[in-house]
Amino acid sequence: MIYSTTPQLEGQPIREYKGVVTGETIIGANFFKDFLAGIRDVIGGRSNSYEKVLREAKETAMAEMGERAAALGANAIVGIDIDYETIGQGNSMIMVTCSGTAVVV
Repeated sequence: MIYSTTPQLEGQPIREYKGVVTGETIIGANFFKDFLAGIRDVIGGRSNSYEKVLREAKETAMAEMGERAAALGANAIVGIDIDYETIGQGNSMIMVTCSGTAVVV
């Protein structure tokens, strides 16, 4: 599967449009990670625990989207958009959604 944020792939004409595909995931960040991230916010620096959770959530949503595209017979997804949102009580959950157009190149 080829993934692209651009609407087309250079040198590979789109032969068929299969439709819009999406992927979603919601991941909870546990209390310990929240506590460590809070400390980092006070003293500065990056929160590796949150960055890891965000990467995992994005990879899961993208894989789900890829599976849906493959089920339609596509071999590429173009025009991908990825969105991040915090949800739940106290913003304790991270939601990642992605969408794109499944195509055959």
